[in-house]
Amino acid sequence: LSYTAPLADCRQRARWERKRSRTAKELLETEHRYLEQLDLVVTFFVTILKAKGTLKPAVLETIFGPLESIYSASHVLALHLERGNLGPGLENFCQNLELYGHYTENLEKANKTLKEQLRKNKSFRRFKKLQEARPQFQGRKLEDLLPLPLQRLHQYKHFFRDLLENTNPDSPEYQKLASMWLELLWNLVTYNGGSLYSRLSHYILFFWRWFIREGWLLVVPSKGEELKRRMFFLFSDIFISTKPCHPLHPVNSKKLACQAVYPLHQCLVDKVFGHTKSQGGLLSLSFPHKTLLLMSSDQQDINDWYQSLAAAVR
Repeated sequence: LSYTAPLADCRQRARWERKRSRTAKELLETEHRYLEQLDLVVTFFVTILKAKGTLKPAVLETIFGPLESIYSASHVLALHLERGNLGPGLENFCQNLELYGHYTENLEKANKTLKEQLRKNKSFRRFKKLQEARPQFQGRKLEDLLPLPLQRLHQYKHFFRDLLENTNPDSPEYQKLASMWLELLWNLVTYNGGSLYSRLSHYILFFWRWFIREGWLLVVPSKGEELKRRMFFLFSDIFISTKPCHPLHPVNSKKLACQAVYPLHQCLVDKVFGHTKSQGGLLSLSFPHKTLLLMSSDQQDINDWYQSLAAAVR
């Protein structure tokens, strides 16, 4: 037994390292594609429009915002990743998260201003058409490219999560990644009408609390009612259940409302079914005054949730 435990530990570390390497490689590959697309906007629109004066500076700023700075930050991240400097690269990137926040916050206004200029400004309308006809654009329109930073921000969220899940929890790098991940998540929430009500912030923002995963699961009611689809957030010490706000709500239509916060130190996790290669599975989470039955039709998803919950409870 004294040899078995270290051997299992070494195998686990090797698995983590392989998965981390794959994630880092995919992050770099997608970052290059992202840079190529951003370059189209910066080179063929922002730079030339500044030189030509086709749009007034205030209008130019409204439509494109800090896109040039975002492009520069992405370029620096790609250079770090190419050199294998994952940690410093992500740390530097997190210092530029506010750029993404302001950009996504202003995106709706940017699209509205773009439409107005296309309707009123004949020279800009002609310029846009000529630029989009270039072979580099491959049929893409400016309207297709402007949301890229917002789309990329959501992709970063998944990359950070995968890197965190495949980093040794005892390593100093894990603490840094957890902190970066929380900062990324908070920017998505703050600027994007993101995943949680702001009234949840006092539950989340503690330096010792780590985010682990999020996702949709079906809640199986105890009295034969219909299954309820809920979004769950798993942290290192709490499990949060949320549901979508009413789609017609004037402010919170794209947000989620907190339903319950469950402390994990009082939780027992069991896999009711889903042990075999059948479709999906059912988890039971037992608390002193409540039992949650959570279901997914995705076998891998339910397995991942079980492992994450069991590890967090331990």
